[in-house]
This record gives sequence, structure tokens and C-alpha cells, in this order.
Amino acid sequence: MTQISSRPRSELLAVGIFVTAVTILVTQFISATPAAVAVGDESTRIGNLGWQFTLRDVALITISAYAAGGSTIVLLNETDSTSSTIADTKQTNASTQQSTSESSNELLEARREEWETVSERLTSNEELVYQTVLEADGVLPQSEIVDRTDLSKATVSRTLDSLEAKNLAERKRHGMGNTVLLT
Repeated sequence: MTQISSRPRSELLAVGIFVTAVTILVTQFISATPAAVAVGDESTRIGNLGWQFTLRDVALITISAYAAGGSTIVLLNETDSTSSTIADTKQTNASTQQSTSESSNELLEARREEWETVSERLTSNEELVYQTVLEADGVLPQSEIVDRTDLSKATVSRTLDSLEAKNLAERKRHGMGNTVLLT
């Protein structure tokens, strides 16, 4: 099963509100109503005094400014929580790799011995991903595979689907991402 990493709905909503609010603000400031003055009864002379905002314009500007500020605060808080989640995931990945590597040394040795026969039935991308995980002692976050192989996220995901179908690898959900284990 392919997991697609996406932003939380609250963050996407905040971005939408922010963009809408800023668009409304810019539109209101660009299209303010000009104030005109007529002088005299028989001869009319019109002159511009400057720009004037109606009560409706002021209300829209105020609401939009509050919406832009509120959505900015939500976006900044989401960024902070995402940073802490990434740090927690890295710590957990390190402890998972440590405990898993102790119990799976025998499996890794067997996998290294089987490498010749396994590599014959793999495509080039499958071989590259499998070898990358094997070199990392059989456990590696999916994002690390993308970094180490220079393959796109989509290619790595499709390749892992193929390796899972061949019962050579398994993805475990871990925090915001997946950890890949050799089976």
C-alpha cells in the first residue's frame, strides 16, 4: 500500500484563508473609490480629493487583515510542530534501528549471502533500493532511500511496492513517514 505524505488539512485551510485574505486586501486597496467634489450650481467643476473607502470596504479590509494574521499564526505553529515531529521521528528511528539491528544480524547475514540470487530477479531500481536498505543493515526510513539513491519519491514508492509484492521488503508506518525493513 502506497502512503502519500501530505500536509495536514488545518495547514492547507490556513494557506487557503491566507491567500484569499491577502487577495481581498490587495483588491480593496487597488480599487478604492475616488472622492469627487462639484463646485457651483450652473458650472460644474469636478476635482479629485483622493481615495475614500466606504464602510463596506473598511469592513472587508478589517476582516481580511484578521484572517491573514490568524492563518499566519496557524501556519507558524504548524511549522514548529512539524519540526519537533521530525526530530522525534529521527530519535525514534535511531532507537528502532539499534534494537532491530541486534535482533536481525542473522537475517542480514542470510540476506547478504542470498544477494546474488535475489539480484538476478530484480530490475535496476529494485536492485538499487534493495542494496541501499541492505547496506543500512536492513532498516532505513523511506525518505533516506530517496536521499541516498537520487530517485524521486514516486519512483521509490513504486519500487517498494514491487519489492513488497516479491516479499523482499516491508514498510512500517513510523510517525510521519515509513521505515523500510528487509523481510
